[in-house]
Amino acid sequence: MPAQQKATACLALADGTVFYGNGFGAVGETVAELVFNTAMTGYQEIMTDPSYAGQVVTFTFPHIGNTGVTDEDDETADPVAAGMVVKWDVTEPSNWRATGELTDWLVKKGRIGIGGIDTRRLTRAIRQQGAPHVALAHDPEGNFDIEALVARARAWKGLVGLDLAKGVSCTQSYRWDEQRWAWPEGYTKREGPGLRVVAIDYGAKRNILRCLASAGCEVTVLPATATADDVLALNPEGVFLSNGPGDPAATGEYAVPTIKGILAREIPVFGICLGHQMLALALGAKTVKMNHGHHGANHPVKDLTTGKVEITSMNHGFTVDSQTLPAGVTETHVSLFDGSNCGIAQTGKPVFSVQYHPEASPGPQDSYYLFERFAREMQARRPT
Repeated sequence: MPAQQKATACLALADGTVFYGNGFGAVGETVAELVFNTAMTGYQEIMTDPSYAGQVVTFTFPHIGNTGVTDEDDETADPVAAGMVVKWDVTEPSNWRATGELTDWLVKKGRIGIGGIDTRRLTRAIRQQGAPHVALAHDPEGNFDIEALVARARAWKGLVGLDLAKGVSCTQSYRWDEQRWAWPEGYTKREGPGLRVVAIDYGAKRNILRCLASAGCEVTVLPATATADDVLALNPEGVFLSNGPGDPAATGEYAVPTIKGILAREIPVFGICLGHQMLALALGAKTVKMNHGHHGANHPVKDLTTGKVEITSMNHGFTVDSQTLPAGVTETHVSLFDGSNCGIAQTGKPVFSVQYHPEASPGPQDSYYLFERFAREMQARRPT
């Protein structure tokens, strides 16, 4: 930013590094883990993805906000990411679907943004040193207590050992029948009887539920704390384990017993992201914190069962340790960036999961076939 322009926002890292920029959105302070996302589109979906709870997102694509916002693109009712960091200041939007501006949306939703940041330098630091703890502040008057902000960043405990799923999950069960967006109708409703699916909500994105509905599923969503008895009482033909935030080991304290109870009934199970990690823990594997995680819409993943490569959307800071997979559990997908685990399946059982996001929003749709595979597994077990 020009030297004569007074900074109205700052980003203070726990190591004492401070970035100054132009604030937008809500006024105030927040403390979180800092991650970067390489997606070129879908900033609204990213900000409302429950998996970003406890995180500030640095967008490596420089033009953020230029397509505005629309209620149709929210992945949950409100933004979950703590804040956003961008290179260029947000400009007036130009998009036929836009119903508002990003800056006004952030003010309304209580989320802080900072622009004018060298996001390449910041991303390089995250890659080299790991996802740092940060304090992000926005003050139109430009008054910042840097020492206090750095102290807040250093004092934040971080995501390890932190269960965030309860905070972003639904509090009571509900039914879902909205299908994927399509031109020119937009979102349509699924009609008639379908495959009975119970989705356990650890922080589910709406588009995942839409994909299930579009694949022919009659979806009932239950809170993250649902027990195996709660799930089985609905007589499901399949159980879906959703994405979500936080440390999988912490969420697993109450989620793993539920999943084990479901697995004992040999019902088809499909998991995504945190749901993938929950399934792995229930099957006997372990999870570990990654250096800087995977966040973006351009991650290549190889399907080891077919040899095909899919370009995927990812958002995770923990991963399943493939070295701990027990007998009877097969690694089905791996990241071509770093070889980390991206999918598992239980041998001889209709049980599988992936680390990435086949529903996209944002991102490519190479992996939508997984929802259809889940539907086929359920259909094959229906009485003839």
